[in-house]
Amino acid sequence: MTENSFHPNNVHKDGYDFNLLLKSNPDLKSFIISSQLNDQTIDFSNPRAVKELNKSLLIQHYNITKWGIPKGFLCPAIPSRADYIHHIADLFENKEGLKGLDIGTGANCIYPILGTQIYGWSFIASDISDKSLSSAKTNLDHTPSLKEKIQLRHQKSPRNIFTGLIQEDDKFDFSICNPPFHSSKEAADKENLKKYKNLNLDNPEPLNFGGQSNELWCDGGELLFLKNMVRESQYFKEQCTWFTSLVSKKENVRPLKVALKKLKAKSVKVIPMAHGKKISRILVWSFQE
Repeated sequence: MTENSFHPNNVHKDGYDFNLLLKSNPDLKSFIISSQLNDQTIDFSNPRAVKELNKSLLIQHYNITKWGIPKGFLCPAIPSRADYIHHIADLFENKEGLKGLDIGTGANCIYPILGTQIYGWSFIASDISDKSLSSAKTNLDHTPSLKEKIQLRHQKSPRNIFTGLIQEDDKFDFSICNPPFHSSKEAADKENLKKYKNLNLDNPEPLNFGGQSNELWCDGGELLFLKNMVRESQYFKEQCTWFTSLVSKKENVRPLKVALKKLKAKSVKVIPMAHGKKISRILVWSFQE
């Protein structure tokens, strides 16, 4: 796998065209700096800069009228999120008219936005946070095509994933999820500090890269969250064709595959993704033939 192995259909695979992005969002100009190679870039340690870059990408490439997130919420990397959407599309021969369920859509609602604007899909976008859903609604309200395709739904029980969320008459072609990585706030802060050092910043204080508690950590961390997702998925196997989730930690894949084998999943796949130093993968499973 190359350092940047973007999906061939990803419009971001060749990097950012800042001259083009500035035409869509002039506010980005104040955040553009020169890299060591004298290329244009931004300071990725600055949450405001990342937010303006995301806004520019969404306006330029995805016909979004306006987009934003409250301070302190997770600011997603658009290119890698778009990659996930393209890999899901590869699961289907006919990519038109698909319906997805986003688990933990967050304030950014990014997966439904990308899936709707790239492929015309429809979504149920769920979250346990009312504040996240309120912000997501604001983003959808600015672009009429999003309001027609994306329905927001509150998961009232933080202990459940699909249970209480999927209704009796629901049918989904796929589910999608970017699960909480960490087991505690302390673990999240430690990773934050590691990111800070990787960016060669001198300040010893950990930088706030954004993210609320439900976005970054949960009891048991990523593995327990995904084990619960796998366990619950068996009860909705007739209502969802493909269940999918990002898995950030490679060592978590094997126990999840063991759990799926015990549940007699008909198909299990692991799709690798690598974007710069970030290496991840998508776990995909189905109980249908």
